[in-house]
Amino acid sequence: MDLVNADCILVMGSNMAENHPVGFRFVVEARERGAEVIHVDPRFTRTSASASRYVAMRSGSDIVLLGALINHVLTGGHLFRDYVRDFTNGPSILPEGYVDAEDNGGIFSGFVADDLEAIPRAGPGDAAPHGDTAPASGDHGRYDPDRAHWSYGEGAPAGPDYRIDRDPTMEHPRCVLQVLRRHFARYTPEMVERVCGTPRADFEAVARALVENSGPDRTSVICYAVGWTQQSVGPQIIRAATILQLLLGNIGRPGGGILALRGHASIQGSTDIPTLSDLLPGYLPQPLAGGVHADLDAYCAAVQQPRGVWGNAPSYIASLLTAWYGDAGGADRGYRWLAKRTGDHTEQAAFADMLAGRLKGYLVLGQNPAAGNTNSTLVREALKRLDWMVVRDLFETETASFWSKAPGADPTTIGTEVILMPAAASAEKDGTFTNTMRLLQWHEKAVDPPGDARSESWFMYHLGRRLKELYADSTLERDRPVQALTWDYAAHTPPPRFRIVDEPDVERVLAEINGWRVEDGGARGAQLSDLGELRDDGSTACGAWIYCGVMPEEGRNLAAARDPAGPIHRGWGFAWPRNIRILYNRASADAEGQPWSERKRYVWWDERAGRWTGVDQPDFPPATRPDHRPGPEATGLAAIAGDSPFTLKSDGKAWLFAPTGLLDGPLPTFYEPTEAPERNPLYAQQGNPLLRSRDDLPGNLKVAPGDPRYPHLLTTFRVTEHHVSGQMSRWSSWLAELQPEQWLELSPELAAELGVTAGGWVTVATPRATVEARALVTRRLRPFTVGGRTLHQVAMPFHFGYSGLVTGDIANDLLSLTEEPNVFINETKALMCAVRPGRRER
Repeated sequence: MDLVNADCILVMGSNMAENHPVGFRFVVEARERGAEVIHVDPRFTRTSASASRYVAMRSGSDIVLLGALINHVLTGGHLFRDYVRDFTNGPSILPEGYVDAEDNGGIFSGFVADDLEAIPRAGPGDAAPHGDTAPASGDHGRYDPDRAHWSYGEGAPAGPDYRIDRDPTMEHPRCVLQVLRRHFARYTPEMVERVCGTPRADFEAVARALVENSGPDRTSVICYAVGWTQQSVGPQIIRAATILQLLLGNIGRPGGGILALRGHASIQGSTDIPTLSDLLPGYLPQPLAGGVHADLDAYCAAVQQPRGVWGNAPSYIASLLTAWYGDAGGADRGYRWLAKRTGDHTEQAAFADMLAGRLKGYLVLGQNPAAGNTNSTLVREALKRLDWMVVRDLFETETASFWSKAPGADPTTIGTEVILMPAAASAEKDGTFTNTMRLLQWHEKAVDPPGDARSESWFMYHLGRRLKELYADSTLERDRPVQALTWDYAAHTPPPRFRIVDEPDVERVLAEINGWRVEDGGARGAQLSDLGELRDDGSTACGAWIYCGVMPEEGRNLAAARDPAGPIHRGWGFAWPRNIRILYNRASADAEGQPWSERKRYVWWDERAGRWTGVDQPDFPPATRPDHRPGPEATGLAAIAGDSPFTLKSDGKAWLFAPTGLLDGPLPTFYEPTEAPERNPLYAQQGNPLLRSRDDLPGNLKVAPGDPRYPHLLTTFRVTEHHVSGQMSRWSSWLAELQPEQWLELSPELAAELGVTAGGWVTVATPRATVEARALVTRRLRPFTVGGRTLHQVAMPFHFGYSGLVTGDIANDLLSLTEEPNVFINETKALMCAVRPGRRER
């Protein structure tokens, strides 16, 4: 909703108008109020048509364009100096031994090509310092958040002699700001033309718009989606945007920030209370087996930070365990029962385990990996090796029917027992959605699902109930986690119009997620109203600390609040944490606590009242004065200075230079995609040095840089009329009629070169697969001049498969399976292919 307050909106890595149309209404409103809207994308889309300016850029070159924008700000005198000096680590001085990728062929000092199988991913905030778990940066100098000092090498002493030095002038040659200047110096408008294929005039127009609409009186916002995340350097692209926005002073202020456009309905909720193998609710790391997470005390020591919000991490994990196991957990609250990570447990690793015969069973809820995953040919081969698979979905998906309907499938040779269980649609169940602005919104069941279809809540509740009954009499210690698990969500009495009477009480689930006080004897007490009430002694239970406050009283569900009054609609739903609508909003006031300008007045210090106030809930300790300086003994939020708005960081400062948390380096560096049209023109290092290419998997071959057999650049995309791999939308007759057939978008120039006619058949080939599609010849795509030669980009939606009312070849068959080193995501937005006229050989 805050988009309406922006003076400039840069949409990059997203086709927001088509893929997030409800959120895009606020972009349209901002444009009507006079905001400049810029869309940077390889394709001209409906977002481009709704923008003030469209800028074309070839897929996979985002960091070059963003890096050039950073360089423009630094060299052109456009820095919001007071903001950067006071609120970021720009003045911090790096150790003498630090060697930047700029001076080392694209590799940061201390790089060690360790086996990534042995390296855990970073935990919350700054829980994994470079040099400890990060193989890419073992010796380049690291910030130790536990002792707040810079150290260098393995034998560096700790203590006050190594306290972080800050140069408020930001002129010291080793201060972060000067390191940034040198690092991004080669990212120039000329390099943007050379690598991105973006004309210099277009780049300069983007730079001018951002600079003119940033500062004390104006703010700009950046919106992105999977066009950024699904790349081999996805987190570093987002880091580059972060650096740009911090240099311009656009974080924590109305109309500013970086908006991660999350997927349909509740993808944000699915990471908050996660469906991810490395996270517990509230972004607590799933513990590792042994070592650093050997027991609860060791886990807390590894996760807790001495200062900031993560200073209370022991209370977050203790309250979570108490919610799950009650008083049965004993001294360690049941930590010994938590599943521990022993390696890579991501979905890609699961398919590798299937192929190797190590994984025998698979439960699939609301996913369709047989068509929705990269290299889905390999995925379908892996599914053949299972003993059993349970699929819960609205329709018979490609995953449910792979054994009979997939191309070339022979049911007589596939031993996998597939059980398809019908699921309820969203209108057929109670619950919450958490959207891209962290907003929880309650939705009520409208009708019963048909026949035997049931909600996920029903399925999980009754599965857990039956398992607890089966294990009730066991005397084995290994069965204690199931026996001890609290499972008090008994069915509630539905209104008479509903026939299903054994649905669990989902509001009771939300009440547990919110948390309550634990009375003597383990009885459930009053609901908690704020995450500051959480304790590590078993006296509080809370299923997700970031959601604490959504149900502050029994029967009072703030997710169901529907008061739209006020400039930021704080009475509508509940935004975690603490119903804060803009994170880090202390940064909307200067170091002394006064608004940067009246026009952008948002949160400020009220000297008379002795507290922070404004139009939003302050994201800062309410009584901490702007001139507060903590003593050396202070911990948690009390240890954050009054001019340090970024309380999720242990130093309270935003990180232009990321000393921890990213395995592939502290600053964004351009690496070509896994498959690239040429060698990297910026550095000797071609691709992300820590990328896991999974070349060990059969049929997962890659295209070498510049391979003439695959001259065309391919990206995948989605459209409004279909939903992800099409498992819901292709069964809808109306949507199927709107988009009935797989197609490939290509420019008129490429069509003429290949002899392709509009509506005719084309074949697209990669080393993984060959698929066919109808040719959509369109000026939405245009040739790029990259490295002095013409590069043609093509694009294909990934919504089709072999099940449904309409079918088509699967675009994801073309893609390779790779894993970005920080979050293990696949690269889907830039790969090389060969387009030929005609149909695939059969």
